[in-house]
Amino acid sequence: MEVQFTPDVQAKLDKLAIDTGRAPGELVEDAIAGYFDELAQTRQTLDSHYDDLKSGRVKPIGGDEMKARLHARSAARQAQRQ
Repeated sequence: MEVQFTPDVQAKLDKLAIDTGRAPGELVEDAIAGYFDELAQTRQTLDSHYDDLKSGRVKPIGGDEMKARLHARSAARQAQRQ
């Protein structure tokens, strides 16, 4: 497989290869492998949260309620610091 990069991305890749002494292809392979690992972990987390919602183990809350909860927590932390 061949991948084409914009000149800017290619320049960054070339500089990193020089700076690290690693081959550009090795850097790209590591980056893609890390991306797929992170993507799989994110998907697993989202699937788990979805399963929790679907089973009723957790209840969804609206955006306004969540915002109010965050503001209350923030206010409580500020009060503790004073």
